[in-house]
Amino acid sequence: MAAREYGQYCGVTRALELVGERWALLIVRDLLVGPRRYGELAAGLPRIPTNILATRLKELQAAGLIRRAPHSRVIVYELTPYGRELEPVVLALGAWGFKAMGEPREGQVITPDSMTMALRTAFRPQVAMNLPATAYAARFGPAELLVRVDGSTLDVTRGDGPVDLAFAAGPGIRRVISGELAPDRAIATGVVEVLRGRGDLLDRFARTFHLAA
Repeated sequence: MAAREYGQYCGVTRALELVGERWALLIVRDLLVGPRRYGELAAGLPRIPTNILATRLKELQAAGLIRRAPHSRVIVYELTPYGRELEPVVLALGAWGFKAMGEPREGQVITPDSMTMALRTAFRPQVAMNLPATAYAARFGPAELLVRVDGSTLDVTRGDGPVDLAFAAGPGIRRVISGELAPDRAIATGVVEVLRGRGDLLDRFARTFHLAA
């Protein structure tokens, strides 16, 4: 039984009944990155009340979108094949919402999973396939990611590894991804800090990851 029923026989209506409740799509977004323990989901959604997280997980399980599964001696939540079908929907919503993001409001944070999905949304495989394979260590606030691009393949993980460019940036990275701020100006003005490697590779990053604002 859906938590909310709209009384209309329509695919959009049914979709909203399944994932339209507050926090539901954000849980799906984080699980698109990979399976998560309950505590990891709570940490990635710092403002979600515990009772709401528990309720949403039960609702998503009942809808057949997620399931509990054993993983390395612990229980994790993961998307079912039906739940994974939401990936293009989540990416499209991310691209659409990007146009209206503006500057961050007080208290808004960047999480590793949210930034991973943002990079997936902005990735342009048709551009990347004509560029050399490149690895980036990207620090977005507390989110530290290893971003590997090889042709049309994108791999975003947490952890260390050899990279061509390591950089740190805050929410201002949005202006680089949107094309509002040129990569060299981003470095010159301190919006992006080059930690190691060739700073000119930030231009390659900006060409590989782009969303129109």
